[in-house]
Amino acid sequence: MDWQQLIASGRDLSEDEKMRRVNDFFNQNVEFVDDIALWHKTDYWATPTEFLVKGAGDCEDYSIAKYFTLVEMGVSDSKLRITYVKALELNQAHMVLTYFESPRAEPLVLDNLKTAILPASKRRDLQPVYSFNGTGLWLAKSKGSGQRVGGSDRISLWTELKDRMMEPPL
Repeated sequence: MDWQQLIASGRDLSEDEKMRRVNDFFNQNVEFVDDIALWHKTDYWATPTEFLVKGAGDCEDYSIAKYFTLVEMGVSDSKLRITYVKALELNQAHMVLTYFESPRAEPLVLDNLKTAILPASKRRDLQPVYSFNGTGLWLAKSKGSGQRVGGSDRISLWTELKDRMMEPPL
């Protein structure tokens, strides 16, 4: 199945099934490669198309591709957050996608390191730092969605990514 088929065939599914299919699709079809090796930059946030064309990317690229795919399949942006965490076992920065069924719900974590979709409380290997989506930016709290501190346009790599997504293809 290709990306467009995934989106088209998933629009009428439950949100749980959409998340499972999207998480599996990217985790199974794209190889993890660090930005420096792939893009010759220390940090580059690829568009979903760049990620799929390369067939490789890092944790940000997985999270971004999953986010935009789920939005395209009809999941509300307000339920999704790209979440910057510290991966405690690796002692390094990492990014995952989180899904909030309702504003006060415990988020589910979609990840490329551990492929099972689990509630955040079952991911003690991750320490949230901040999260964002198409409209907002939040500082993490130990439980809940965190404190909103502004718009996602404060993140320059996110703004650059969205600008590239608006450019016409070559």
